[in-house]
Amino acid sequence: MPSMLDAVVVGAGPNGLTAAVELARRGYSVAVFEAKSTIGGGARTEELTLPGFRHDPCSAVHPLGAGSPAFKDLPLARYGLRWLHPQLPMAHPWDDGSAAVLSHSVSETAASFGPRDAGTYRRLVAPYLSKWDTLARDFMSLPLTALPRDPVTLARFGLTGLPPSTWLMRRFKDEKARALFAGMVGHVIAPLGGFATSAVGLVFALAAHAGGWPMPLGGSQSISDALAAYLKDLGGAVHTDFEVKRLDDLPPARAYVFDTSPTALARIAGFGGLYDGYKYGASAFKIDYALDGPVPWTAKEARVAGTVQVGPGSRDIAAALNQASSGTAPERPFLITAQPSLVDPTRAPEGKHVFWAYGHVPNGWDGDLTDAIERQIERFAPGFRDRVLARATAGPPQLAAHNANYVGGDIACGAARGLQLVLRPKLSLHPYSTPHPAVFLCSSATPPGPGVHGMSGHNAAKAVWRRLRATAGK
Repeated sequence: MPSMLDAVVVGAGPNGLTAAVELARRGYSVAVFEAKSTIGGGARTEELTLPGFRHDPCSAVHPLGAGSPAFKDLPLARYGLRWLHPQLPMAHPWDDGSAAVLSHSVSETAASFGPRDAGTYRRLVAPYLSKWDTLARDFMSLPLTALPRDPVTLARFGLTGLPPSTWLMRRFKDEKARALFAGMVGHVIAPLGGFATSAVGLVFALAAHAGGWPMPLGGSQSISDALAAYLKDLGGAVHTDFEVKRLDDLPPARAYVFDTSPTALARIAGFGGLYDGYKYGASAFKIDYALDGPVPWTAKEARVAGTVQVGPGSRDIAAALNQASSGTAPERPFLITAQPSLVDPTRAPEGKHVFWAYGHVPNGWDGDLTDAIERQIERFAPGFRDRVLARATAGPPQLAAHNANYVGGDIACGAARGLQLVLRPKLSLHPYSTPHPAVFLCSSATPPGPGVHGMSGHNAAKAVWRRLRATAGK
């Protein structure tokens, strides 16, 4: 290791690894330090239940990953990253055995809503479909780390997306369209009536039509492993089992980049109450299952979907999200579930399946939501419990222990609601910078926020290399 590194990255999650790669690609010397014995943060894969069943402890489906401008610019396929696409990106079943769907096809999606809303949906997404790649790059670079490539489309998207999703949902006449859209907004674990929540739902919908909601072959660990392997080929280093408690624990460097919560960064760097105004949001209660067969969904569409939302109605979803955000565990939680082994036979023994589901609970909640979750699943998949071979549960304390960025179990690393959805971790045109000119933040507590897409790391790296260029030779 050089006596003086150009950059040290703390935390080997997707954002930290992406930041390290971006710097190493530009010829800077980089080392990553990770407190855990394995890399990955929110993108890991482990045998949580039984031998041969490989689960993703956090995210498994990556709508913003396959199309991420950061990942598209990197040769990750060379390092084993392969995206797998289920027949349907997402299904949203109903009690009568039918389902609304989010398909690759706009027409198929619109048709699942019924004739009264099909045209409304087409008109909603049509202005952005042919411009998705450019829009995604511009949208995920906010606050602007580069000039927008298509400022007119970005502005139009802003006018549609900035209002609360409850306003946008009024365009639909029937419940199927409203519920599916409400569920997509619910992926950020925040009340539906918040600022810019319309944009959240639109982004998830457009991502499905443009590139699907895929899963990586072998599990989410494949994303982290590909980034780390590329980093090493670029000359970078990754050190595990290295917990950082203060800046002096790290080797000398010209820049320090933290893929951590703002709370942890303030503690390590001695910033006192710099981020006292930063809020952590509701948590998840997650269950990973080893199953003796596929989930017996009543709706045929759910049997071929990578993701299944269990609400069912928009009011049910709104109530569950409001309860979790206001301190009450819902009796009928809104569930997001994933079925990786439908498309990836490497994840479970032959004929068996892995499956996960999570509902939303208050930050730091220490109860057990297992029965409520399974009652919801049984409602739409009778006989589900009979197929359970083993389960691994993780509430807020377990999620926080697994990943220190999940403060109180908040898997978004900060509440994605109000202005904090877009202006995080504080009101600033330079969210990746800190009071120390050589210290930067690159976690999902910075724009564009939660998700395995690497864009927070990508954007932060731009701020870092500007600093390194400016101080070169000094």
